[in-house]
Amino acid sequence: MNLEVPSRRGRRRRLGVRLGAAALAAAAAIPALTACSDSYEAGVINIYAPADGFDFITQVAETCSADSGGQYRIATHMLPKEADGQRLQLARRLAGNDHRMDLMAMDVVWTAEFADADWLVPVPDDLAAGLEKTNLGGPLETAKWQREDDAAKRLYAVPIWTNTQLLWYRPDLMRTSLGSAKPPQTWDEMLSDTKRIGEAGGPRQILLQAKQYEGLMVWFNSLLASAGGSVLDPDDPTKVTLTDTPEHRAATVEALRVMKAVATAPGHDPSITNSDESSARTGMERGDGAFEINWPFVFAGARENGVAGEAPFLGDSLVRYRSIVEAAADNPTDPQLETVNNALRKRFNFALYPGISDDLPARSTPGGLNIGVASTSKQADLAFTAAKCLTSADAQKIYAVQGGTPPTIASLYDDPDFKIVYPMGDDIRDQLEADRAAPRPASPRYQEISTAVTAALSPVGSWNPEKMADELATQVKRAVKGEGIVP
Repeated sequence: MNLEVPSRRGRRRRLGVRLGAAALAAAAAIPALTACSDSYEAGVINIYAPADGFDFITQVAETCSADSGGQYRIATHMLPKEADGQRLQLARRLAGNDHRMDLMAMDVVWTAEFADADWLVPVPDDLAAGLEKTNLGGPLETAKWQREDDAAKRLYAVPIWTNTQLLWYRPDLMRTSLGSAKPPQTWDEMLSDTKRIGEAGGPRQILLQAKQYEGLMVWFNSLLASAGGSVLDPDDPTKVTLTDTPEHRAATVEALRVMKAVATAPGHDPSITNSDESSARTGMERGDGAFEINWPFVFAGARENGVAGEAPFLGDSLVRYRSIVEAAADNPTDPQLETVNNALRKRFNFALYPGISDDLPARSTPGGLNIGVASTSKQADLAFTAAKCLTSADAQKIYAVQGGTPPTIASLYDDPDFKIVYPMGDDIRDQLEADRAAPRPASPRYQEISTAVTAALSPVGSWNPEKMADELATQVKRAVKGEGIVP
């Protein structure tokens, strides 16, 4: 096995072969695809998008097509629900040089991998300049990469929607147990508050995502960035920075210390090694958690279950609002919902993602999707025109208000309708600014890096932070070099 780090151009060539082979090997597990060919229909822009949010992209695509005056028609094609299936299906088409694929909705961690494989057309300078002015810095960074032939980082995709995790807490429980409903600002404060809540007879669990999957990588990445560290050098994606300097090592150890403290604290979630977004949400609603780290979707879920009397931690406090919520089922911007939101926030509220210390800003890992123009497309210019419409402010408002995915365009956070749907909108926007967002390490080898990190960290908290820092550095170095198992 070659231990040398190949040149970027060499990596791109092997990457295309590697992904294409992986996709073909997995074809039996993927729904049948039409064979790739050179045929395509001029003016028809095909976009491949994941199942989650697909209906809203289709809705916007129909509007864009109608408004184009016959310039183009966007045809939508559904990808699998799971990210791995999406990636493999896209890779198969790209490796097969399918000219009928024009646009693809990509997970935010795929930009470097796809760009380095020469599978993405760079965003034109005029469109990129506009995006820099209107989009939040965190989501925009996930769409950037610098190939060997680029003078600097540049956009290889257009953000369509984003996401960020928040701290969720119970103000009534905190007042009863602590005498104050002020949310903790650091993880150590949260651990201390949880201990006191438990001593007062309340729940002691901090509910989050810690099983061996991408959610564990998100947790570690957020803690590491909040401690002042990083997995890779942002200016050199071949350089692992987990332990390369005393400062970086200290940041890595501190992030791991917090993870171990949460996973082993008295009264901790006994199923933490199998925890994900769903289990955290349901555990909080059952009343098992003092605090929760999760995405914004949990607020609407608690509201809906609360008015139905199916969220034990809320009791019957929201049942009287059931008719309002049911009447607003098709109109999430109904102003009456603000009354329900305010009532819910007395029992279930949100705050900024907690930090590691008071001296460093808390940083959280963004999620979301970007739209890329496939290098296989025979009509890239028209595809970018369609992508601009699919990611416009009008489009992103639909995705946000109806689909539940936060926008990347900063101005939408001041929209009155958006504020009704997202009472936590100001916090989301703050965390998605360039100095608060912590994108996952940009690398063509990201998939291998994430797999290595989550495997090493599982089961969470069963290791010594000092030793684990060295183990992570070793495993990530191997992943960057392309050693080990290819996911």
